[in-house]
Amino acid sequence: MPLLDFLACSPLAFVLSTLILGLLIGSFLNVVIYRLPKMLEREWKIQAREVLALPPEPIGETFNLMLPHSQCPQCAHTIRAWENLPVISYLCLGGKCSGCKAPISKRYPLVELACGVLSVFIAWHFGFGWPAAAMLVLSWGLLAMSLIDADHQLLPDALVLPLLWLGLIVNTFGLFTSLHDALWGAVAGYMSLWLVFWLFKLVTGKEGMGYGDFKLLAMLGAWGGWQILPLTILLSSLVGAVLGLIMLRLRNAKTSTPIPFGPYLAIAGWIALLWGGQITASYMQFAGFK
Repeated sequence: MPLLDFLACSPLAFVLSTLILGLLIGSFLNVVIYRLPKMLEREWKIQAREVLALPPEPIGETFNLMLPHSQCPQCAHTIRAWENLPVISYLCLGGKCSGCKAPISKRYPLVELACGVLSVFIAWHFGFGWPAAAMLVLSWGLLAMSLIDADHQLLPDALVLPLLWLGLIVNTFGLFTSLHDALWGAVAGYMSLWLVFWLFKLVTGKEGMGYGDFKLLAMLGAWGGWQILPLTILLSSLVGAVLGLIMLRLRNAKTSTPIPFGPYLAIAGWIALLWGGQITASYMQFAGFK
């Protein structure tokens, strides 16, 4: 029996395979989250020097998602293959570098575990098929974008724009919504936050959010259609306001301190894409409109 036929006929095998794949992708996402912002920073510096007509900096060692090989930031010990197994290696090493015994950040296994759990849930929710495959790619991208934004207040075009186009492509086949709704979802997603941005700036003279947030909401609209946008904006605003204030209080920071909005948009959009119809219908029934 071919592998795809076996996975289609065996839900348990599909879920377990997706768990392994999710853990492996989570390990790769750790690399993306750490290296992509540094790669973009290097590229921006090169472009800035060209614009300012400054001499180029000396060519350094290759730095991309593949090279150099991962190493301990403390002792530069190269991470061997068996030390890079998702979650398992962290547990076997006792959470410490095998070279210098420096503690390894708990974030690495947590990202791998989160990616695995998300992948398992999607496999269970959708079952074997193209919707599950597409939703897996979207979820992995949203996880990476959320953590990069949390760290650097940056939503890289290198992640957002390909996923926006992918959303339009998959909806050409009506995977989550019609192409018409997906197209207007992308337009409405971008324009809604763009208008909020400029209204806020005209009133206060300050920038209330970044352009990456516009593109992220446009991307979510391309996947779920314009219908998921009101719920996405409502959920992200409520959760962002509550959690943002809690985080500011815990850090004793001023209320004017900027906080990343991308993670809240990503979580809200993911929820709206999966259960937006049911949530909206339940609310309408509760409010007496149905």
